[in-house]
Amino acid sequence: YYTSIPGSCNFETQDQEWTTVCGLTQDTTDDFDWNISTSAVTGQTNPHTDHTPGKGQSFLYVNSSTQKEGNRARIITTKFFPASLGVCRVRFWFWMFASRQTGVLKVYTVEEHGTDILMWSSSRNEENKW
Repeated sequence: YYTSIPGSCNFETQDQEWTTVCGLTQDTTDDFDWNISTSAVTGQTNPHTDHTPGKGQSFLYVNSSTQKEGNRARIITTKFFPASLGVCRVRFWFWMFASRQTGVLKVYTVEEHGTDILMWSSSRNEENKW
C-alpha cells in the first residue's frame, strides 16, 4: 500500500494487486515479468524478508536463473512525475547478491517524446543484504 509520499509503495498487497495498488504496470514488450514474494525464491542468496522494519514482508523479484543473456523484465510507473530539479527523487532498496545469473538493474526516466534516459544501473551488490 501507499505511504504518505506520492508514488511510494511497500508492496504489502494481496497477490498480484501490487501493480494496481502501487501504480505500476508490467511492460508487455519485455521478455519476462516481475513477481511479488514474501520469502526466498530460489537458491541460498535470496532475501528471507523485505527491507521494511516491523510488519513488512513483501518485495518484488525477477528469477533470472531461467533467462538468456539480454532478456528484460520491466515495470513502468502509471503516474507521470513532472521534471524538476531536486524535487522528484527515486528511492528504492534492492538485493542483488552476485551469482552467475545476476543481470543488470537499471532505472530509466522517459522524456515526453518517449526516449528512455538511463539514470542509474548496478550489476552487483557485493553484500548479501538490502
